[in-house]
Amino acid sequence: MHYLNICFSHKNSSIEIREKLSYPNDEDMHGCLNKLNASKVINESILISTCNRMEVLCSCSDIIEATKHIFAMLSQRSGISEEELEGRADIYDNSSAIHHIFTVASSLDSMVIGETQIVGQLKDAFRFSHDNGYCSKKLARTMKSAFRCAAKVRNTTEISSKPVSMASVAVSKLKELMNDLSDKKALVIGAGEMSEITARHLVSAGADVCIMNRTKHKAEALALACGTQVLDYEKLSTAVNEFDILFTATSSAVPIITDAIILPCDFERYWFDLALPRDINYHKGERINLYVIDDLKMIVDDNVKFREQASKAAHGIIGRAIIEFFESLESLDIEPIIKEIYIKAYKAAKEESSRVITKGFLPLEYEKVAQKMCEQALKRFLHDMTSSMRNTSEESIIDISSNMMQIFSKSIDKDKIKKPDFIKEICAKK
Repeated sequence: MHYLNICFSHKNSSIEIREKLSYPNDEDMHGCLNKLNASKVINESILISTCNRMEVLCSCSDIIEATKHIFAMLSQRSGISEEELEGRADIYDNSSAIHHIFTVASSLDSMVIGETQIVGQLKDAFRFSHDNGYCSKKLARTMKSAFRCAAKVRNTTEISSKPVSMASVAVSKLKELMNDLSDKKALVIGAGEMSEITARHLVSAGADVCIMNRTKHKAEALALACGTQVLDYEKLSTAVNEFDILFTATSSAVPIITDAIILPCDFERYWFDLALPRDINYHKGERINLYVIDDLKMIVDDNVKFREQASKAAHGIIGRAIIEFFESLESLDIEPIIKEIYIKAYKAAKEESSRVITKGFLPLEYEKVAQKMCEQALKRFLHDMTSSMRNTSEESIIDISSNMMQIFSKSIDKDKIKKPDFIKEICAKK
């Protein structure tokens, strides 16, 4: 059996594409997983569908046939051609699939590196699949190992301790200014990645959020994904004077908020202009606290540098966790065989000792001694063979570690980590 992961995320697909590929409710999830497992080459599957990603993780007997089946199914659902889906998707198999799911669980593949929501979303996806019989022991071992790895990354690195995106930094700055965002009215203008991150953080903080965008269906898609409301763009001139909080991140070539529409208000307003060119151009002192990208850039740069170091440490933890995972799989494969060999050997020893007593070759009182002698002889005979079996298993782990090193080298500073030392470190238990 093989592992296969097909991933559509914020890295390779727009929100419109992710929307078409999403599975927003249990009924849709059941339909997808039933179709996945209907393939004769797929025996277990998990579906991960969130605001930022749609992934299929499965155990299969034929990677090529399973991949064709998945793209055909997704094309039928989304109306997107198989060719476009294949061009967009990130496809991982076997050890690279394990590396990817461990990385996702550890929040290193998230839009906001270090965010903690993803592991909860993965647990929900696994629980749904497992409880409904769509996955079993093989993927259960995979996911439980991924969750242990993610917990170790969170507990032993500082990957989740500081925000790193411009939007998350802006929301963190807002929390410093207002202390409590509960029930505060927030308007997010725009429907791109920056707006999506902003809306998610504001909702998480308890704010009452509305989405506004020139193209209404994009605002509706983002609002649906983030659990917010939509406000018509035509109401912009009044909305700017009604909301406590405003975030804007549009692609407009000219400012969309100017002196002409700003009126005096009897409350403090906190505005964050995350667009370039800027969306806001005003010159009045109307109790408006305005922050633009340059006001936040220094904080972001500091956090990115900090996160780079934490990410390297996290990748090292993931590497060792993957090696341990494959070691456990090899142990599961080899140890039952070795156990069966010894059971049969001891049975043969008992039968042979009984035979020599029955034939009168030895006195009856020597039966236990004879059996013990037979067992010891067989143990000595089997020792080299079973050791060789275990060593062969370990050699396959070394091969896996070499393959994984090629993956790690893409995300770890090659000048600071030497491959031989790294391989030695992750195989230290040998």
